[in-house]
Amino acid sequence: MVTITFNPVSSNKLYIQIYNQVLSQIQSGAFKIGDKLPTERELCEQFNVSRAPIRQALSALELNGYIYSRQGEGVYVKSSQSAVESQQSDIILEAVSPEDIVEARMAIEPIIVKLAALRATEEDIKGLRTTINKMEEETKEGVYVPETDETLHNQIAAASQNELFIKFMSAISNAMKQQEMWKFIRDRTVTRPDYRDTNFKEHQLLIKAIEEHDEEAAVKLMTAHMNNLYDRYWKE
Repeated sequence: MVTITFNPVSSNKLYIQIYNQVLSQIQSGAFKIGDKLPTERELCEQFNVSRAPIRQALSALELNGYIYSRQGEGVYVKSSQSAVESQQSDIILEAVSPEDIVEARMAIEPIIVKLAALRATEEDIKGLRTTINKMEEETKEGVYVPETDETLHNQIAAASQNELFIKFMSAISNAMKQQEMWKFIRDRTVTRPDYRDTNFKEHQLLIKAIEEHDEEAAVKLMTAHMNNLYDRYWKE
């Protein structure tokens, strides 16, 4: 493996700086086609950052066609030229980062679910039951449908009876749809069979707490769900 030294970074958009440094090494020829990149752990140490921005940078590089990954082996250089149009490449980098999305959800959704547990009407609960039953069927069929997950969280926001929270969740949903890296990382983690089953069970317990108007349990469950979501994206 080629030995390259990267510079530590410090910015709100860490992953963009990491992306640019790795890309610069690829395009300069320091990393040649077929070369293996340092591991995520080694990159974390060199850039002095957590795994989240490293994974985002590598995901963006892979989406743009510069690198590819082999399960259990590592990440390799594929090309020194982008496989996508320059404008599309810029959109991938400039959109709200997956880490921003997860952090926002971790902060806001426990508050939302507390209000939902306190304020949910029979009509709200009926809608939640319908969606969780749909998710159960999908899980039994061995599929993960992001739209069902999104619907459930938006229904929880609606049950809070707070218009601003409803708009916040709508904005987060739109950010997830627009961010290619979010979809890319999600499809490699959350959609795995073991996570798919766990994801359903976590949602099932959440809906039960709302049905029982148990705001304490609902907050505890949502906090755990969000922490687990973060772990699935960045720590596995």
